[in-house]
Amino acid sequence: MSDTGTGTETGARPAGVAAAPPLLPAPGPEPEGLLSPSAAPGTPSGEAPRLGSFLARAAAGTAVLTVLGAVLGLVRDQAIARYFGASDASDAFLIAWTVPEMAATLLIEDGMALLLVPAFSLALTRRAAAGEAPGSDPVRDLVATTLPRLFLLLAGGAALLIAGAPWVVGVLAPGLADPRLAVDCTRLTSVTVLTFGITGYFSAALRAHRSFLPPAGVYAAYNLGIIGMTLALHAVWGVRAAAVGVAVGSVLMILTQLPVFLRLVPLARPRLPRFGEARRAARTAPLLGFAVLAPVVLFVVSRQSQVLVERFLASTLPAGAISHMNYAQKVAQMPMVLSLMICTVTFPVVAQAMAAGDREKARLRVERDLGLAGTVVLLGTSVVLGYAPQIIEVLFQRGAFDAADTASTAQVMRVYALGLLGHCLVGALSRPFFSSGRPTWFPAFAMGTGLLVTMGAGYALTYRFGVDGIATANAIGISTTALLLLMGLGTRVVPIRTRAVALSLGRLTGASLVAGAAGWACAPLVPDPVLSLAAGCLLVPSAFFLTGLALRSPEVVSLLALTRRRFLDGR
Repeated sequence: MSDTGTGTETGARPAGVAAAPPLLPAPGPEPEGLLSPSAAPGTPSGEAPRLGSFLARAAAGTAVLTVLGAVLGLVRDQAIARYFGASDASDAFLIAWTVPEMAATLLIEDGMALLLVPAFSLALTRRAAAGEAPGSDPVRDLVATTLPRLFLLLAGGAALLIAGAPWVVGVLAPGLADPRLAVDCTRLTSVTVLTFGITGYFSAALRAHRSFLPPAGVYAAYNLGIIGMTLALHAVWGVRAAAVGVAVGSVLMILTQLPVFLRLVPLARPRLPRFGEARRAARTAPLLGFAVLAPVVLFVVSRQSQVLVERFLASTLPAGAISHMNYAQKVAQMPMVLSLMICTVTFPVVAQAMAAGDREKARLRVERDLGLAGTVVLLGTSVVLGYAPQIIEVLFQRGAFDAADTASTAQVMRVYALGLLGHCLVGALSRPFFSSGRPTWFPAFAMGTGLLVTMGAGYALTYRFGVDGIATANAIGISTTALLLLMGLGTRVVPIRTRAVALSLGRLTGASLVAGAAGWACAPLVPDPVLSLAAGCLLVPSAFFLTGLALRSPEVVSLLALTRRRFLDGR
């Protein structure tokens, strides 16, 4: 399948475009870490180590804030369960919550970032090329062209959703005896179409400017809004208080980023643009171009459709199957979420390298990201494989969730873990495809192919193996997508060394399987689940890194060498 996103030849740089500005603090040289690409020819001495140190700190800060958001999400769920339980009221809220869940994926997590991080990176590169020359600021022109139109478009979408809330509830839950509460909650949460869109816009702009902490903190602010409104108003408004909390929390997401956005992104225009300048600014706004927008939307929707396929198949199984699958998936995907924090931080670096025509720098960055993200997700995979029953027992086994539920959920979680590397690679590989800001249909093609594989395998395996068959189909389908993206990236966008990357990931996979098997064998030796899990947190990483050393995994060798160097420097 042809790909219209193919860029210029390797190493080529558009005429008149200089390298992207570093946009970094200027500390002294530090030891090069795993996040630092090797210095390319012409790179100033010490720039790569400083970049690696900055990205490492940014990734760590992003991971901490992401975990904080996840913990507050758990508190949010506990508050809703405490006050509304499993009732018609909680069902109404969960139906209304479908709107912000879908909006978050399209407007914050994937769609907006894939569109706008490359756009802002290109504008920053053009600003650096212009230097102090008089004329319009490409970044300001981009904001002036896209933000007002985006605001109007999203406001119109939110207004339509508020007006059409009864129809939306009828489609999502046609069996409700009294849909009025769900309609009210849907109208309250519909504002997220606007607020999440602005949040995603700010996040993309700040990440392109290499400001990562405010975007990472938005979900903590969001969950605080829901928790606060639920605690304060549940006695007066019932479950509508939680829906109000969704709206308030989404506004807090904007306010969390607004001060830094106003400081980094110029909004004021000293003069009105001439007609020609306005047209040039419009051409720098790929957000408004259908040719770029359509492939991103199709990719994101195809990726989200895997969940719909799984729940459709699970609806034919006995009661409890969907719940077991949901718990297993949420817990098993935590290593994947943490591993993708690395790619979230480095995506603007790749986009700016592509905008400057420096494909070698982009290649080094992508290869290093794939290795480091693979290390994180496969280490997490080995913990899940070894200690799934203990993890589920510690987290969920209380009240109505009994030992049989723990056993079923743990089994499904172990099967899901087989696809974690695929999920991680899809998230990591899709970003470079969209880094040039040009139309590219290949990711949507790869995701669609994987979705078809998931559907076919699901229909073939679900009848015989139940929910384990659905989890297996998920692993096969997402791994198919990952393989297609890995093979297609080097020939279409970034010339990565596919064979070397595959060999490196293969060694890490071997280390993960050995460590997971060691944990699986040793976990039952300690009866107490908390103590067993604590012992596993020492056993599994030790087995993983020792096996990685034996297999000569470059990522493990580099990580241990860096740790040793840091330890010796600190003595």
